[in-house]
Amino acid sequence: MPPIRVSIPSFRSEISSLEKGYTVFKIDVLMNGRQHAIEKRYSEFHALHKMLKKSIKPPEVPSKHVRNWVPKVLEQRRHGLELYLQTIIMENEVLPKIFLDFLNIRHFPSVPKTESCGSPNLHLNPSLFPSLDTFANVVSEGVIHGVFYPDLQPR
Repeated sequence: MPPIRVSIPSFRSEISSLEKGYTVFKIDVLMNGRQHAIEKRYSEFHALHKMLKKSIKPPEVPSKHVRNWVPKVLEQRRHGLELYLQTIIMENEVLPKIFLDFLNIRHFPSVPKTESCGSPNLHLNPSLFPSLDTFANVVSEGVIHGVFYPDLQPR
């Protein structure tokens, strides 16, 4: 899988009439030269951590309980969550599907290109094929024979 870069550049507080306030963290994800942003609450990080523990040994996630919601404390949590995501990426050669889903990254099974074409045993050796010029001539001759000599059977 190509390298993934993540950062959490900002956060914002949300106040809802149905529940007490919470913080939303903006996560920037960069992969294959494409960047997208997602927003996650701490509870989603906590749920991710619980799921990841089933398949890998993730780093510690910042503490769930914060005594006060002053900007300095939230900034420390933002930095801790950013480090958490970056450490998972650095320490795991193969990232779990649940982690990729969390980051909204499309994932495909790591299958060699020849297998993804439907022929698992097909391994092409370029030295077995004629040069491109020769191949182009063969194709051209085939088209000419097909158009001008349709009744001619191949040998």
